[in-house]
Amino acid sequence: MKTSIFDLFKIGIGPSSSHTVGPMRAARQFAVGLAESSQLDQISRVLAELFGSLALTGIGHGTDKAVILGLSGEKPEEVNPDAVEEILESIRSTRILELFSEKPIEFEAARDLLFHAEECLPGHPNGMRFSAFDNASNLLKSEVYYSIGGGFIVREGEAAGDAPPLEVPYPFSNGAELLAQANEHGLAIWELMLANESALRGEESVRERIHLLWSVMDDCIERGLRQEGLLPGGLRVRRRAPPLYKKLQAQGGSEPLSAMRWVNAFAMAVNEENAAGGRVVTAPTNGAAGLIPAVIRYYLQFVPGASDDGLMRFFLTAGAIGILYKENASISGAEVGCQGEVGVACSMAAAGLAGALGASNEEVEHAAEIGMEHHLGMTCDPIGGLVQVPCIERNAIGAVKAINACQMATQEGGGHVVSLDQVIRTMYQTGLDMQSRYKETALAGLAVNVKDC
Repeated sequence: MKTSIFDLFKIGIGPSSSHTVGPMRAARQFAVGLAESSQLDQISRVLAELFGSLALTGIGHGTDKAVILGLSGEKPEEVNPDAVEEILESIRSTRILELFSEKPIEFEAARDLLFHAEECLPGHPNGMRFSAFDNASNLLKSEVYYSIGGGFIVREGEAAGDAPPLEVPYPFSNGAELLAQANEHGLAIWELMLANESALRGEESVRERIHLLWSVMDDCIERGLRQEGLLPGGLRVRRRAPPLYKKLQAQGGSEPLSAMRWVNAFAMAVNEENAAGGRVVTAPTNGAAGLIPAVIRYYLQFVPGASDDGLMRFFLTAGAIGILYKENASISGAEVGCQGEVGVACSMAAAGLAGALGASNEEVEHAAEIGMEHHLGMTCDPIGGLVQVPCIERNAIGAVKAINACQMATQEGGGHVVSLDQVIRTMYQTGLDMQSRYKETALAGLAVNVKDC
């Protein structure tokens, strides 16, 4: 186990964890490195280059804006979404960027931020290179970074799996080991995760962080239910969560499928906020940010006996499943398609709900397996390179799938044919076999055919 649940659940801004949050973190890390090496005073220009998927869908995903913000020293978890355009407009109008908020340099996006759509760096489809020059155009420093999904980044020369194992009492590297550890020590999966996370930062801190994450998620739902109008980007996609919210309020819960309609509203509210660049939590990515919050709200609002303890069980159980995907497969749409984003979120949410309901460890594992099994092969084909169509609806559909997966797993009893480890392995192999144009490039699928209609 090399990943904490708080690495998976990160506070940031929309619209994309891999194309917005990751590049912002990478650009900032490059700027931090310049400051730490005392090179800021020598720098007169910084060149940022985007490759592969970052170049192909970067404009729609706000990658260009994220890089500029990161070079300016902004953090995804701290930058005010409402102040982003003001910051960017100041840089555009003055042609001056305050590198790491300390060193003013000339910056013109057309010259200093380049998109190489026809070129892909070897380490990952989401590659970027930053170079710093002095007044005589001498290269002072150059670094390549990869945004590998969920806001995670690695620098060239480092591997995503290079991090040392965390010092926790119950380590695991796959689903079978997770079940074995939990059952051997008489622990529910959430209890095992609480012990592991508490060993890293103390139980009180773990609980506080989970409450903070839920607060941000819940606030995002509430904003999304009330913000009306069109989403940015040119597709003229209208926000659908607010009118649905008003209809559901008027109905008063009398419809047989009322709860599922609320789930749709919750999920779309979050992903519409994400598409507008609002504050969200990677769960495990921005593109899948609405699914887990929607299922949690379903649990809290519609399940008798729902409690704060159940909320804790949900996060800890879902986090355990997310770690398995992060460490054994991928959560990057540019690497394995949408099955690695919405599919993983569905698997996590199904397991999380089962954990919150007090299901057995085997039922939790089964719920997670069902959640992914029926997302296998899902492509990432965003129309216009925007995280809007089909992404917003996919979160709503995935949330309903997660609830159903939990119900199936907890009501059946007995064993099941496909294990979670097998479905994780299958998802990753399927993603590697998938043609690159179906993986967050906007070169195939709905991204092409809708334009032709």
